[in-house]
Amino acid sequence: MAARARGAVARGKARRENPSDLSARVLAALPAIALALFLVIVGGSLFALGLFAFGCICLHELYAMYERARPARLAGFIALAGLLAAAAYGDQFQVLLVLAAALPLLFALTLVQSRPSAGGLAVTLLGVYWIGLALAHAVLLRRLPHGTGIVIDVLVGTFLGDTGAYLGGRLFGRRALAPRISPNKTVEGLAIGMLCAVLGVWIAGRYQEWLPGGHALVLGAGVALAAPVGDMFESFIKREARTKDSGSLFGPHGGALDRLDAVLFTAVAGYYIWAAYV
Repeated sequence: MAARARGAVARGKARRENPSDLSARVLAALPAIALALFLVIVGGSLFALGLFAFGCICLHELYAMYERARPARLAGFIALAGLLAAAAYGDQFQVLLVLAAALPLLFALTLVQSRPSAGGLAVTLLGVYWIGLALAHAVLLRRLPHGTGIVIDVLVGTFLGDTGAYLGGRLFGRRALAPRISPNKTVEGLAIGMLCAVLGVWIAGRYQEWLPGGHALVLGAGVALAAPVGDMFESFIKREARTKDSGSLFGPHGGALDRLDAVLFTAVAGYYIWAAYV
């Protein structure tokens, strides 16, 4: 126990001794943030196409991490396209229909592989549910009344929460949150990140006359709770795959999944919270 505590302190010290990490992380994320804001503001088919591109990259990274399971990649990409099209031109019922049709399609495309496996089927389906369904919810959220503003609020809360958790962990982190899954995450970082997420959404809402303060706080709380779960979920997936980063799209700062892991959960939470209000 003492050794683990000393290790945690040493890791915290190492994090604090490298202040350039935060600047590099922010600079690496800025182009993606700018592109995401552009797509959200434009909306419509371009928003869905942009999410399809991001989704394909995320699926590729997931399937590459578990290549040994032999996932049916084509089935995952087709299901992603179907889910986004259903969300863009239909509603929740059409999304559910596509999700139901994805399983027999996946099974058929798995069987035609040279070495079909249940593991490959499971990994492919994980991508469809984790990535495809989450991005479909982002499209559904964008289509709700004031959806543009709410999507931006969710992104602001997610980004500020992630930044707050990173800084809070570096400056004040002492107690490991989940050492078996992600050794660098701390309880203190989690608390600070959640506070930043709630405040970020609430402050963003002060510039939107149609968003009551109470609604903004509830939305912020949903983002604050969902974001760390999404982050931890991706950390678990990477640890099981025995890899540090999901990809190299952002150079030393990881891949698309490393940047979107929290958004894949906060977009879903944001949709159901805002749908309940409107």
